[in-house]
Amino acid sequence: MLEGKALVEDTDMPLKMQNQAMSSASQALDLYDVFDCKSIAGFIKKEFDGKYGNGWQCVVGSNFGCFFTHSKGTFIYFTLERLKFLIFKGASSP
Repeated sequence: MLEGKALVEDTDMPLKMQNQAMSSASQALDLYDVFDCKSIAGFIKKEFDGKYGNGWQCVVGSNFGCFFTHSKGTFIYFTLERLKFLIFKGASSP
């Protein structure tokens, strides 16, 4: 398990949910090759959908840009190993 080595770059998640995000990422890295970002992201999304309800999004990679709207308290962006992880629950614009 690698969750102790994650570097959180930005978040508005509660600490318990942050720990779950890093734990899920660590588990995914144990199950999949580090280059299989799609499977890693899918694993994390399914974990969060199951634990916190549907609507979660996950982006994993080493070089990506993004722009999104998220529900308050559901966003985290962190680095683990050489990958970046972006996890959030989508929100609709008013």
